[in-house]
Amino acid sequence: MTETPAADTPAPARARFPVPPRVARFFVLSAVFICAACGLVYELALVAIGSYLLGDTITQASVVLSVMVFAMGVGSLLSKRYQARPALSFAVVEGLLSLVGGLSILLLYGAFAWLSAAAYQPTLVLLAFVIGTLIGIEIPLLMTLIQRIRRQDASEAVADLFAADYVGGLIGGLAFPFLLLPLLGLPKGVLMVGVLNAVIGVAVVLWLFRSELTRLAYVGLTVGLAFIVTILGLAYLYAERFEVDARQAMYRDPIVHADRSEYQEIVITRSLDGADTRMFLNGDLQFSTLDEYRYHESLIHPAMAGPREDVLVLGGGDGLALREILRYDDVEAVTLVDLDPAVIELATSDPVISELNDDSFLDPRVEVINTDAFQWLRDNTDDFDVVIADLPDGTDVGTSKLYTVEFYSLVGQAMEGDSRLVVQAGSPFFAPDAYWSVSRSLDEAGIGVTPYNVDVPTFGNWGFYLGTLHGSPELRMPEDVPELRFLDEALLEAAQVFPMDRREADVQASTMMHPRVIHYHQDRESWRGY
Repeated sequence: MTETPAADTPAPARARFPVPPRVARFFVLSAVFICAACGLVYELALVAIGSYLLGDTITQASVVLSVMVFAMGVGSLLSKRYQARPALSFAVVEGLLSLVGGLSILLLYGAFAWLSAAAYQPTLVLLAFVIGTLIGIEIPLLMTLIQRIRRQDASEAVADLFAADYVGGLIGGLAFPFLLLPLLGLPKGVLMVGVLNAVIGVAVVLWLFRSELTRLAYVGLTVGLAFIVTILGLAYLYAERFEVDARQAMYRDPIVHADRSEYQEIVITRSLDGADTRMFLNGDLQFSTLDEYRYHESLIHPAMAGPREDVLVLGGGDGLALREILRYDDVEAVTLVDLDPAVIELATSDPVISELNDDSFLDPRVEVINTDAFQWLRDNTDDFDVVIADLPDGTDVGTSKLYTVEFYSLVGQAMEGDSRLVVQAGSPFFAPDAYWSVSRSLDEAGIGVTPYNVDVPTFGNWGFYLGTLHGSPELRMPEDVPELRFLDEALLEAAQVFPMDRREADVQASTMMHPRVIHYHQDRESWRGY
């Protein structure tokens, strides 16, 4: 991934240093170590912001890694032009790298928020290329600086350089998820890394190689370092304000709550008249108070037409599915498995949401388990009368496993006899291939299904599957169904009819090794014109 000088390249004359060569060499290798850690943090940050904003981790990682590796090769070739003054060139490169890398997350977030989602990808590619090019330039320059300190065989110098570089990459890779993100968050964490990168990269040159710098170059680097640290420092101070303004630009109504949990960004918006409260997870709408009852009545009540003493809810952390389930007095126990405790906390503490879900989490029949639904099902030994899969769409690696044959096989093990399963399966209109792929996956898992769809204005046309272990079930309402606002027998019968251009498609099941549901969701042809 990096280019090294030829073995027969003569080592340059040794320079004068303020410390013994062995000590000077230690400080240069330390700079290599820190700069490598910073470079990997920039790389991981670009992948992370893409995953946060677009949800497609594989594509974002592939774009960032491939562009940066290519750019590093370009940078290695360009470094030949700067070998005459390696110390000055290295300091300038590190200054630029710290400025671009440190500001990269704010620049990308701003492009996504104020320009458009279409502007995000070109901005990402440009930043990845610039950062990769600068990293590619720094490696050969560092090689030259090491050989200026102490005459040694080129292979030994390369071994020392790469050892420091790779260990630095290890530290940077571990510090990013376990230190920077939890303590500072993504924008501030990367800005702090930028400051460290600038101080170490430029300060080493100003101290160790000052004898090689002209007075003008020395003053210029000092002023430049102060300028870069000032810019990054101001960006750090105003990062939260910037993030709030950028986030608000992406939503129609005022944001009344915004938080990034360990798993996702949680945003609540509320219209000025208070009539419309909406929850978004990673930018995707979860519900609107204007019409959420259409979705939740359609999700829950057809599945309750039969035994229902023990109910399992996978997802549903907003408590709205719980609200409908608990309207049946003969429900004895509800187990809700949701990954993110922050969503549960918000659903119980926000007065609008808690009123909307009728304080369902306070009902003594409800047990909440905060863990991954897939892993919980693997360890589960209980059977349930009703299983509700109210999970986020399988648009990325993290959620696609919840729409696989393997997942539904685990769900089937939690069912017996007359147990019924209902799955929210996305939009048959906007993502028909993804919707019908869920049917294939359920079928391969041994669960017979009956598809149905309804209109939820804030979502559009939305689809579900009712399933059993004994073939396609009858879609009907419970005899003792409570009073509803949207769903009745006539509508439920009509919900089984799909328009000709959205009927069952020739698609394949999704599995852990072949998460086809991601590709089906990413097919934008059905979205064209909307």
